[in-house]
Amino acid sequence: MQNDDRLLFFLSKAQHKLEAFLKKSLLSQNIKITAVQSGILFLLKRRSHTMTELSKELSIDNSAITGLVDRLEKSGFAERKINPDDRRTFLISITPQGFDEINRAKVIIRRVNEQIKEGFSEEEMDIFKRVLDRFFTKFDAETIPKN
Repeated sequence: MQNDDRLLFFLSKAQHKLEAFLKKSLLSQNIKITAVQSGILFLLKRRSHTMTELSKELSIDNSAITGLVDRLEKSGFAERKINPDDRRTFLISITPQGFDEINRAKVIIRRVNEQIKEGFSEEEMDIFKRVLDRFFTKFDAETIPKN
């Protein structure tokens, strides 16, 4: 493993394993939202957002955000309203049911987050977080050079 440089493979595998584990953990508690939907609801707990704002905050393209918000709206966890500052756009808001769902999910997400840290020293976790932060900066879609 030490000489194995398949970084994309390892990152992808880690992401899929974590997503599957989190999905199973949420479903085990009868929580109906996905990990990605929880990210949207966490943002909406603070304030309403436009689709474009959600897209940028979560680094997810607009068409995917539209589908995610459609499902949240259909489930009664979010709602769209005309943006009073720009009638061409909608503001997405969390509903009372969305608050209940994200608060239940938060318990599971916090527990999984603690499981991620188990077995690692504080120094190792600091290094891990710095590496991830640099990774996000290095591969920001806004910084792709144009030829």
